[in-house]
Amino acid sequence: MKVSLVVPCLNEEDNIPRLVEEIDKMGLTLGHELEVILIDDGSRDQTPAIIKALAQRDPRYRAIIFRRNFGQTAAMVAGFDHATGDVIVPLDADLQNDPADIPRLVAELEKGFDVVSGWRKQRQDKLWSRRLPSVLANRLIARVGGVDIHDYGCTLKAYRRSVLDNVRLYGEMHRFIPIHAAWAGARVTELVVNHRPRVAGVSNYGVGRTFKVLLDLLTVKLLGSYATKPIYFFGFYGFLLLGMGGACGVAVAGLKLSQAFFESYWQHTFSLGLLGAFLVLLGVQSVMLGLLAELQVRTYHESQQKPIYLVRESVNGGGAVVDGDQASRSMT
Repeated sequence: MKVSLVVPCLNEEDNIPRLVEEIDKMGLTLGHELEVILIDDGSRDQTPAIIKALAQRDPRYRAIIFRRNFGQTAAMVAGFDHATGDVIVPLDADLQNDPADIPRLVAELEKGFDVVSGWRKQRQDKLWSRRLPSVLANRLIARVGGVDIHDYGCTLKAYRRSVLDNVRLYGEMHRFIPIHAAWAGARVTELVVNHRPRVAGVSNYGVGRTFKVLLDLLTVKLLGSYATKPIYFFGFYGFLLLGMGGACGVAVAGLKLSQAFFESYWQHTFSLGLLGAFLVLLGVQSVMLGLLAELQVRTYHESQQKPIYLVRESVNGGGAVVDGDQASRSMT
């Protein structure tokens, strides 16, 4: 089995030499063939020159230099695309992830899992700006995504190649790979890993990143639960709004009758009628938006012949053929 390490780098010139030493030491105990893909994400220091020289010196290392900064997700996707291993392990370049944990993650995969997520149980970061927002975000992600792991933000994870072949990432979506994998039928587990304080360089994360994560989570939930039937999502809220608008209309009618027969009067009757009309209009628009989304989804799947299912393996008289990594072939 071949293991590919994917290491996004951004202004990590002081950390890379020590990281390489630790990776080389880990490789002696891994027991599998190893390749390391270093991706420079638009660094402004000597990081590109360092990883380029390393790749020229050691054939196990490969360097990918971006033209500018595209973000961590793009760097990881580039590493996934260039990796040739059966197992892919992303790793931060800031030395907070411990390469010595990689053999344990790979061994856990060999027990039959498809994704092994690292859990920084004893996280060495600032409480208010990093740890507390992370805890709250992880609980929300686990609840919405339905995959009960503690640390979605930990880069150190181990994936079978077949899992990543069916995942398309954009924005800051790399942290949601376990959710995508689980929805596709992958077996996901987690393992406590070592986490160390940063000793050099400057962190590229902040509290503002939490809001991006929440927006990406909304996108993931919408695509994961309603990608093939968006009318269920828009239609539910459309009928809810129509019901609320109808209730406002009934209330206005009741108040008018009350005024006619009992000579009572409520000064906000006309405003309630406007609210009802507004809600009905929103409801109709939501339902129509769902129908338009249905047309787009059908065009997307039919024009590109996208399958609506994934096969783990097929079995006939000659044995079993594992083809979960090639979902497009399952259409035959």
